[in-house]
Amino acid sequence: MQEILFEYKLNPTTWAYISALMMVGIYFKFQRFWSVRNLDLVGLIAFSPGLLLIYHGLLKQWPELIQSGYFCLFVVALFFLIRLLLDPLMVRRPLLDPNLSAGGLAFTCASMLIFLMANVVTCPHERLEYELAQHEAISSPEPGYAPFQVFSDIPREKMAIDDQPYSDLSRRLTIHATTAHAAVILAHLAVVAGMVWIGFRHFNNLHTGVAAATLYLLTFYTSQLTSQLEHVAPAALLVWAIAVYRRPAIAGALIGFSAGLIYYPLFLLPLWCAFYWRRGVVRFALGTAAALAAMVVLLFFCTTDFSSFSAQLGMMFGVRNPFTAPLSGFWQAHESVAVYRIPVVAAFVALSIGLAIWPAHKNLGTLLSCTAAVMLATQFWHADHGGLCMCWFLPLLILTIFRPNLEDRIAISAVAPATGWRRMG
Repeated sequence: MQEILFEYKLNPTTWAYISALMMVGIYFKFQRFWSVRNLDLVGLIAFSPGLLLIYHGLLKQWPELIQSGYFCLFVVALFFLIRLLLDPLMVRRPLLDPNLSAGGLAFTCASMLIFLMANVVTCPHERLEYELAQHEAISSPEPGYAPFQVFSDIPREKMAIDDQPYSDLSRRLTIHATTAHAAVILAHLAVVAGMVWIGFRHFNNLHTGVAAATLYLLTFYTSQLTSQLEHVAPAALLVWAIAVYRRPAIAGALIGFSAGLIYYPLFLLPLWCAFYWRRGVVRFALGTAAALAAMVVLLFFCTTDFSSFSAQLGMMFGVRNPFTAPLSGFWQAHESVAVYRIPVVAAFVALSIGLAIWPAHKNLGTLLSCTAAVMLATQFWHADHGGLCMCWFLPLLILTIFRPNLEDRIAISAVAPATGWRRMG
């Protein structure tokens, strides 16, 4: 970016202040000071101090700052988890337009997207994701799709290129990194386009969709972990699963692909199956199974022998003891309370299963908020930097904040009936 805008440099602390002020100026409802919208906005801004503490703790090698940062993230995440679980009870949802016109929002959204994508290409060092890549050791594989994990490790490859700028390895890594950069940019575009489409198609308000997408781009997290493909690619799939919820087979395939990439969306299946139970559950299940089967076949051809295939297949579906996995993030920084991760995992499983039963009346609004709640809840027990994978829930959380009353969008009326041999779904 500095080749175009000379001396362009924005450190994380400055951007945290600027983004917070822009979010308040554009979205804060000054005429309705005591409103849930304003509380939600304050909560989104409250993620910034935690991320800043982690960044400066890594930069200065100050463990106490890192511990405080993860603790702040968990406190704000707990607030939003409760908020999302209570969202189905909030029936009165007045339309609160942003303080900026539709044209101004569209311009802000496009401008933010351009600058953030420039960060993907240039990979500036003054960002949290670079500090994470620089300080973390080579860890054991995480649950998920092994080829995707190798492909998505952009910051570490950028460090290798900087160390050996003219070697053959550097040239190969440059090609790999360029491809990964393109994938990250496309994933961010998909998230933004999906949020705008949901606002236009399902909220019946294009202005709301653009406002939600702009708020997503303004958050401090998006600027600090822009290049994390393992964050944004599953997010894009989940956003578009909501966008195409009227097509159970396609929605199931998108959920299946996201679960194949990072494993954790598998816990969404009870909720989504319950939503489609009266119409579309078979088509949804077939779409999910087809997507997972396709990824298994591809994994088979990407491995060299059966032992590596079976090991990677197990990791794809999370077949490992979650309590013996190497920890990073909150649970590593707070080793004295790591034993409490066991009841946290139990509570998460209970939440995932319980959402198949409650709320009994499932509509698009509850599907949106409960999907965000499940993906947010994974952060409380996620072994690898739990609390930082905010993109898994952030777009869905923002859409929940902006959504109107959607009680009439239930599967029996919104999903087209199956025809022919598919009528059983």
